[in-house]
Amino acid sequence: MRGMNELEANPWTTLETRTAYANPWIRVRHDEVLTPAGKPGIYGVVEYENRAVGVLPLDEEGSTWLVGQWRYCHESYEWEIPEGGCPPGEDAGECARRELLEETGIVAGDIEPLLTSLQLSNSTTNEVCDIFLARVAGFEEARPEETERLQVRKLPWREALAMALDGRIRDSVSVLALLALANRGGC
Repeated sequence: MRGMNELEANPWTTLETRTAYANPWIRVRHDEVLTPAGKPGIYGVVEYENRAVGVLPLDEEGSTWLVGQWRYCHESYEWEIPEGGCPPGEDAGECARRELLEETGIVAGDIEPLLTSLQLSNSTTNEVCDIFLARVAGFEEARPEETERLQVRKLPWREALAMALDGRIRDSVSVLALLALANRGGC
């Protein structure tokens, strides 16, 4: 056990930290460090203001809904489960309900955590994500944000799983949600 504790100890020394860039959603931190080898180096970290939340809706027939949208960072149109940012102080489950309603018009009934505190890119960001499974209780009008131009698609969840497995769905939160549900034995 003694060796394990030594290996698990932080081998990095932070000498100086400064904000290189900030906006209401992210902060880019530039750190001057000593590497695990004891040599001078730098480390850049993207810190997120909000916690990421994804929600996989399911109805009684085993169907789910995906949202399609243009993803600016990847310059491509992508299909994914409804997702959003959970501001500090908001309950992640309530955020999942809100995002599901905003993006698809689906009112969530029972909602349960599917995966929690996932580290989405732990080499460069502190972003964490909670993913929920929501049972469809009803429908209202969708209310996407002004930055979202969404297409909503209903399909059997097994088809969505196939899309994740063959690369048609590439969003990590969506892939993880669909694989987690499959690992539970499906809907």
